[in-house]
Amino acid sequence: MNKLIVPAVFIAIGAAGGVAWSQTPAPNPNVKVYYTTPLENDGSRFVRLQSVTIPPKEGNNFHRHPGDQWSAVQEGEITLTIQGQAPRTLKAGDSVYIPRGTVHRNQNLTDKPARTIELNIMDKDKPLLEPVPVTQ
Repeated sequence: MNKLIVPAVFIAIGAAGGVAWSQTPAPNPNVKVYYTTPLENDGSRFVRLQSVTIPPKEGNNFHRHPGDQWSAVQEGEITLTIQGQAPRTLKAGDSVYIPRGTVHRNQNLTDKPARTIELNIMDKDKPLLEPVPVTQ
């Protein structure tokens, strides 16, 4: 299994949007949440385990999280782009750690679905993700 450690990229750009942890997010058929629970001994954060399917030729826009994310590709290929870095292709069995505040996006540039499993430790009562406008 290949592991990629991603350096944190912090940007002081505010962007509106996202869903607060305490709110019920709109259903997303591409995300299956296995559990969300408070982090033991730290009521200011929570743990979330989820599976994310990215359909062929789709992906997400640049964003960052108020916490740390560990992701492993279970099926297909994901193109991970960290702001300011060249895109990297992660294949089934590859994993990545994305530190708090790292501006990134995931894309599936292939003709087959891709699936990841993600473990997130996020700040409570903050949006799960913050969209970040990026000029390249």
